[in-house]
Amino acid sequence: MELSSDTQNILEDHGLRPLWEVEDDFGNVYDDLEADIWKWQDIQTAIDSIEEDVPIADLPPGFQRRVAVPINTAIGNAISNTIYVGVQTVSPGETAPSHRHSANALRFAIDGNEEMKTVVAGEEFPMEDNDLITTPQWEWHDHVNDSDETAAWLDVLDLPLFLDSLNKRQAFENHELERQPVTKTQGYWDSQYGRGRPANEKTNGSIPGPFEGIREATPPYRFGWDEMLATLRQRADNDDPDPHDGYSLAYVNPATGKEPLFPTMSFRAQLLNEGPTDPHFHNSTEVYFVIEGEGATHVGDEALEWSKWDIFVVPPDEIHHHEPDDEAILLGMSDRPVFEAFNFYAEAQPS
Repeated sequence: MELSSDTQNILEDHGLRPLWEVEDDFGNVYDDLEADIWKWQDIQTAIDSIEEDVPIADLPPGFQRRVAVPINTAIGNAISNTIYVGVQTVSPGETAPSHRHSANALRFAIDGNEEMKTVVAGEEFPMEDNDLITTPQWEWHDHVNDSDETAAWLDVLDLPLFLDSLNKRQAFENHELERQPVTKTQGYWDSQYGRGRPANEKTNGSIPGPFEGIREATPPYRFGWDEMLATLRQRADNDDPDPHDGYSLAYVNPATGKEPLFPTMSFRAQLLNEGPTDPHFHNSTEVYFVIEGEGATHVGDEALEWSKWDIFVVPPDEIHHHEPDDEAILLGMSDRPVFEAFNFYAEAQPS
């Protein structure tokens, strides 16, 4: 529909546009997300080179973290427009200094050991292989490597959702000390969210701090891999698989015992051992880290062939299915909670 030049000038002079023009621009802040895969062999080469070039102590103040970040070409600064994934390393004897921020975050240990610790809210959490450790909003955290081997893990945050999609600056603060004081014994946070809970707690009338909103923030917590794997195998031995996702276990919020782990992101351990899954699609983005095994995930007409420690992304609304070579275990990450919060989530099987 063509407008007269006079009408067009009036609209422009007053900062207005007709709806039929504006609607074509909705949803086009980013190009369409692309299916992509980052092979561990390439990531390993990159992080080894970064480690050699850049001691953490030489990084500028602020985000003093040595991280290689998978970049989706459609986004330009992260793996998706809602989820940030990076591979962080800390060399023997190094400390990634203590800071805190408004973003939700977690660490998933790739190559860790009991002497590699992330310190969160006063407790040292050992980072052994495949452990998942939460870093709640606005809790101090630093990473300390007291071993003689470089440690590597996944960082996963909701930074793109907050910084880009919501166009908000995140709150950030460096601790006055490189290492925050350890004020809790190991296992403290786990003990507070088991079968027994603190009784008759009363507030002290203080003014709430940042991010103490309508719900309790996800607490600091370490999900040990041995227990998660044993439970996953029990499920495979006793239950029927989901046709699309095989056998899955959600990482739940320890405070509620329910999904999602964070208000903005959900996580699951996913065992595939019964051949190809059924195709389906959904409007959420999914990112995967291959814990064990080999196989392929078919996304549209593309096959993403993966093996141990590879990272790949499945864009929204793309028909996809998994095809393990034998048995495989994946860490699945999704922005589904954001869609569910607004009652926008949808999935279906292809007709």
